Amino acid sequence: MSAANYWAIVPAAGTGQRFGAELAKQFHSIGDKLVADHTLGRLLNISKIEKILVPCDTSAESWAEVSAVKDQRVELIAGGEERVHSVLNGLRALADIAVSDDWVLVHDMARPCITSGDINKLIEQLNGHPVGGILATPISDTLKKVAPKKITSQNAIESAIEKTLDRSDYCGAQTPQMFRYGLLVRALEAMLQEQQVPTDEASAIEYLGEQAMIVEGRRDNIKITHREDLIIAQAIMGYQETEQCE
Repeated sequence: MSAANYWAIVPAAGTGQRFGAELAKQFHSIGDKLVADHTLGRLLNISKIEKILVPCDTSAESWAEVSAVKDQRVELIAGGEERVHSVLNGLRALADIAVSDDWVLVHDMARPCITSGDINKLIEQLNGHPVGGILATPISDTLKKVAPKKITSQNAIESAIEKTLDRSDYCGAQTPQMFRYGLLVRALEAMLQEQQVPTDEASAIEYLGEQAMIVEGRRDNIKITHREDLIIAQAIMGYQETEQCE
């Protein structure tokens, strides 16, 4: 059997409502580069990745400012209504060039701090695996199960703790999430047919009854969700640069 190829899909069609800005978060700057350039640049550093598809609003003028999209391995395609639809658009765009056993890495555009080391670790540890897996980190905070929120007589929102969970049973999911091409297509389509929306690619794999592997990643692979995360990401990148110099 010939060696599997590696493809990447980086969905970027979301509006980022929690970020609280008119401009999508991938077009904000961290240092002297846009978030999109940081994220795509780190994927482009992985020579095994044949092509990077970016499902997005292709009409957005800000893409002209993203240097990485000029690379011949990067292609902007139409995004979907939700993340799952964008990822499926990317998978379908690969239909003529990918085979069932190829690998697809799905990565959040809003995770610009991903390191080459973690991507290569994911690829190496899943080599030969029939399904695939994700980067994830152990939970360090104490986890509380919270009761449904209530509205008090003063119209305040009230929450209460139901119980404390054993954090050793949980981990925090990251991206990239890497799965076999054919399996990922079937998993996402199966959920959508049942009018279910997966929260990530691994949840779709679980829906088919398959098990995704966990590969422990770095804690600094943060997701840009709020504006202050841009400052945190810049500090992380500064630290990562000092690591490379040691």
